[in-house]
Amino acid sequence: MVSDAKLIDGKAFARRLRHDIRDQAQGLHARHGVLPTLAVVMVGEDPASAVYVRNKVRATEEAGMRSVSHHLPKSTTQDELLDLIAGLNADQSVHGLLVQLPLPEQIDRDAILDAINPEKDVDGFHIVNAGRLAVGRQDGFIPCTPMGCMMLLRSVVPNLAGLHAVVIGCSNIVGRPMARLLQQAGCTVTVTHLKTRDVAAETRRADIIVVAAGHAGLVRGDWVKEGAIVIDVGINRVDTVSGSRLVGDVAFDEVSPRAAAITPVPGGVGPMTIACLLQNTLQAARQFVTGVIMVE
Repeated sequence: MVSDAKLIDGKAFARRLRHDIRDQAQGLHARHGVLPTLAVVMVGEDPASAVYVRNKVRATEEAGMRSVSHHLPKSTTQDELLDLIAGLNADQSVHGLLVQLPLPEQIDRDAILDAINPEKDVDGFHIVNAGRLAVGRQDGFIPCTPMGCMMLLRSVVPNLAGLHAVVIGCSNIVGRPMARLLQQAGCTVTVTHLKTRDVAAETRRADIIVVAAGHAGLVRGDWVKEGAIVIDVGINRVDTVSGSRLVGDVAFDEVSPRAAAITPVPGGVGPMTIACLLQNTLQAARQFVTGVIMVE
């Protein structure tokens, strides 16, 4: 069946955003001699993480920014990683800092995230930035995927006030910050997850559905009311006769005929995540230049 839904093209939106970020980064460098710089730290040999890090480094450099990479062996101790983070926190030529997850089992993830200077925390995972978002403050870093989702939503409906949004998933990376952002935009928000007794009953009432459950094809056609906007954050690899392919948490062929607008997988939310990481890095460099935030 041919979908009547508007495809929300995350690749095109992210391309425009990266172009704008490049112009602004060049302007910052020309005016103040400061080149926005992102440091990325990876520990171990996780194949997916290696791909993500390469993509982040390439995107940073293509945006006219400087990239600094640190690839540590899987045997790295927590103290060794903390020492590296302390050095990057103190390095005033580095404006954004992220540690690629997951980490090896000998390293406490929360201890590492808490060690990052919150004013360099361009992933938006530090508890200080999470707290700023939770109380509605605008001076922290927002996690990149929820930020990208909000940009895509507003490209379809600029004013979200009064709409009913259902978020499926409650992680600190997507679900919880997504719900906060939707609330701040004036939505009435229901947060569900895989243990919710009847998720479909909730989604059928929704004007907006954001799915970040990590479960291929979870949202079916009869879960969605006519005219809803569907944002699919899921990325799942499923086996096919010819090999494998990427699919989202939404059964796209079933849902798209009912939705007013929907993000595809791939090509929807994914490209926005890295673009928003660049946006946060630019923000961190600007704040350093203006003295709004003093780097310790």
